[in-house]
Amino acid sequence: MGLQFLWRWYFRIPIFLRLLITVFFFMTLFGITIHYVEPNNFKSILDGIWWAFVTGSTVGYGDFVPLTVLGKLIAICMILAGGGIVTYYMVTVSSEVVKKEYEIEHGEVKYRGNNHVIIVGWNERTRKLIEMINDHHHENIVLIDETLEEVPRKFPAFFVKGNPSTDKTLNKANISAASKVVITSDQSKEEGQADQQSILITVAVKGMNEKVPIITEILTKEQVENAKRAGAHSVIRSNDFMSTLFFHELYREKPLQPFNLILKQLSNQQYLMYDLPDHLDGKTFLQCSDHLVQKDELLIGVLKNGELQINPPFQQKVHKGDQLLVLSSL
Repeated sequence: MGLQFLWRWYFRIPIFLRLLITVFFFMTLFGITIHYVEPNNFKSILDGIWWAFVTGSTVGYGDFVPLTVLGKLIAICMILAGGGIVTYYMVTVSSEVVKKEYEIEHGEVKYRGNNHVIIVGWNERTRKLIEMINDHHHENIVLIDETLEEVPRKFPAFFVKGNPSTDKTLNKANISAASKVVITSDQSKEEGQADQQSILITVAVKGMNEKVPIITEILTKEQVENAKRAGAHSVIRSNDFMSTLFFHELYREKPLQPFNLILKQLSNQQYLMYDLPDHLDGKTFLQCSDHLVQKDELLIGVLKNGELQINPPFQQKVHKGDQLLVLSSL
């Protein structure tokens, strides 16, 4: 019964472990045998095992050599049997390493880490986002995409290939241990279809990790509420932002492409939302701004009764329960 159990266990373990066990078994067996056949030449079992490994691996130091006919016959058998196993083991390990590297580059391996950021969709925006995260926060990133074929070895994110709305792909990205999820819109699709896909992915993520914060990009105004209902904690309408940039640039008397400069500077900034401190209760927007400037922070708006006011009148007062929108350096 015990022998059958060991036999079944042996064939269930990975092949490179099986080969390693086999190598040790045969090298030990030949080492013990040569010790008893030539005890004067191989004075200990360890000397015999050392000779077996050195000879079987074709290193051949020559510090131990069989002298008798029987010893030489045993050496021939060991080279034919044990040497072949050692070589096969090395080839197997090498091929497994190459295979694993291939699977990682092609997004076929499951991510085993935790507290990571999952980004869905590969495009120029996500490439820039990954660079910014690595530059300023150094968080582990997992990219999910079904169109990308492979990533370079030094790619700054772990790649998972597959449909992000399926349990299989989300499990490969270890969604249950993620700290944040960013779902970008597929620009190759028609806007309505892209929004439907983003909402579907949001539902799938929420179903597998209801606590993880989800940031979803939506292109059409009509689908914003649906994205929130699906579980998005934050909805970004990139079309509105880009339309505003085009409008201001279109009617600027002297186009100098200022928004490129602004966006470049904003890449080194972050938006913060503060609860109004008690000592600023009843103060004006200007007084709050002067207070924050001393901390190298720029007050740009106030969230009052759920309504965000950007650059309100300087003399407008803020009260307890209001929140301050601040731009701060990373």
